[in-house]
Amino acid sequence: MVSFGLIDEWTPRTGRLTSWTLSDDAKKAGAQAPAHPVPASHQQEEYLRAALRNRSAGFRFSRLCLQAFDFQAPLNHEAMSTAVTRFLRRHDTFTSWFSVENDGAIVRHVVDPEIIEVSYTEHGEMSTPAQIREHVQDETPGPFEWNCFTFGAIEWEGGFTLYSAVDHLDTDGISQALTCVELMTLYMNAAFGLDGALPEVGSYIDYCGRERGISRELTRESDEVQRWIELLSEHGGHLPRFPLPLGKESEGHTRSAHLSQQVFDEAAMQRFEDVCKANGSNVTAGLLTVAALVYAEFTGESGYLGMTPKSTRRPGPELSSVGWFTSLIPVPVTVDSDTSFTSAVSEAAQSYDAGKKLTDVSLHRVLQLARPEDGLDITPGWSVPMVSFVDVRRLPGVDMFDAINGCLYGNRGSSEEVFMWINRFKDVTSLTYLYPDTEAGHTALREYTDKFVEIITAVAEQGDYAPAVPALTR
Repeated sequence: MVSFGLIDEWTPRTGRLTSWTLSDDAKKAGAQAPAHPVPASHQQEEYLRAALRNRSAGFRFSRLCLQAFDFQAPLNHEAMSTAVTRFLRRHDTFTSWFSVENDGAIVRHVVDPEIIEVSYTEHGEMSTPAQIREHVQDETPGPFEWNCFTFGAIEWEGGFTLYSAVDHLDTDGISQALTCVELMTLYMNAAFGLDGALPEVGSYIDYCGRERGISRELTRESDEVQRWIELLSEHGGHLPRFPLPLGKESEGHTRSAHLSQQVFDEAAMQRFEDVCKANGSNVTAGLLTVAALVYAEFTGESGYLGMTPKSTRRPGPELSSVGWFTSLIPVPVTVDSDTSFTSAVSEAAQSYDAGKKLTDVSLHRVLQLARPEDGLDITPGWSVPMVSFVDVRRLPGVDMFDAINGCLYGNRGSSEEVFMWINRFKDVTSLTYLYPDTEAGHTALREYTDKFVEIITAVAEQGDYAPAVPALTR
């Protein structure tokens, strides 16, 4: 099973560490790259602005995404140089860097991929996992540096652990799985003279251009914009919030905490899916229904507005591209005094299908187009609770993850809200959270998890669940 968590919890096997970074010549050439007409994606721009606003945080505010896996063979340094170079050249998200102009604009610069070259540095023996974790985070620059990605190998008797550390600016969850498969294939080709095929990849820069083109065509009167504003207005003009207090009342930054828990085995998960299907729904909508029932029980409010990530990749080469191809879509679910899981799950399925029509319409753009009379009270740098379902069984290369000790980790940045992933593996389904590391946050997550597991287990074992709620309000 793939391991998830914070980098603080990564315990790699110790050994001799070698890292691969952009060569000095590449960095010098890349610094001369001209401005490019395609802006950052909406999500990238907001992410970069958040990093700017929080430069004084005293820690890495931006997200660092780390993955690691094992090779049971001696390390070939030159072959790894070839593999990493080819990987970076294949995916044009790695050819971009961003500057902040005097007028505050964030401008993309694009490097000729042919100048991309990496060099390696041998750092010697690392005797503790903590040394390795510290090195990886210290060596990987933040999102305003072109080279906000590093790679490394930790050699031990009989093999090595390969890691990649990439700022979230250039990657997402699917991209991490793609990265693992590609690096393994490229290294095996270079080290052993193999000819493993790689799929055609699309352009992340073209995707950003497509997204911005869609945004330019939108107006306040566009159906998609009106739908977003209608949903937010029905929610009191506010974005969704976690249903329990997280201890975030004070000013300043709150670091991230992580919690993972197995929910149940595959047989129980299949029963849950069967209940969803029998009621015209699917697992994603079913899990959002569970979240809506939890929300109603804790808040006494009937109107739940779920937010779930949706891949923005289009069929074809884009499916094999590395980049940040995600957006949030809204999934409203109503809970009243007669609601049970089976009565609500079909509504959730309809809401999810309707939400998918908003995949290419960024909420960031909607908020730019909203008018004062719309009554939305949403400040820059907003964050929302997120519920994500990942069927890990369908990720590329997942069958080999157990064999290669695959793992995915993030740095302990700042958390304002609760991000929740439900991950379905071959044998078990687990819950993983990132949330504010406060005393109230820890208490809230324990209470929330207990209720979530209670409901999902009841659905799997009994076929339904009726919430115990007081008089509900909108």
